[in-house]
Amino acid sequence: MRKLALLSLPMALLGACSQGLTLPGRGEGRGAPESAVLVPGPGTPRPVARPASRSPALGRDAVTAEQFDTTSAAERAAAADADATGAEVALGRTIATLGSPAKPGFWLETPLVDAPARGRVVADNGEAVLVDLLPLDAPAGAGSRISLPALRLLGIGLTGLHELSVFRL
Repeated sequence: MRKLALLSLPMALLGACSQGLTLPGRGEGRGAPESAVLVPGPGTPRPVARPASRSPALGRDAVTAEQFDTTSAAERAAAADADATGAEVALGRTIATLGSPAKPGFWLETPLVDAPARGRVVADNGEAVLVDLLPLDAPAGAGSRISLPALRLLGIGLTGLHELSVFRL
């Protein structure tokens, strides 16, 4: 029985080599860590390029906050019209950081909501902005992520952590 097991191992390795895989330390896999069993060899399909960005206005050359902020002047004016209303519900305070700069619009991803809603966010400097409140699958104290255009309208830094009051409209 032992002889059969010892003979089957080399046969399995030969089978792997015939399928375009090479062993570490042999040929193209030379220098691979010993923990690797098989590495792709020549003829193995390679990953295809990612599809183009979903935001056509955001070019590859965007490096400044102004270039990443693809909102229009009208959108910024509408979001800045964030006066308090009697119908809003205070959801609490959260610590927020910059979310994905490639994701357009005015939004706050937060664990303070469990379904998308319209809301208002107020910074400690008194500035407010209307945003889409998006649920974030995280514990209540995990913090939030806010869009680049919203941070710019709030007049607070793009880096760092910011304490915000969050209201549902």
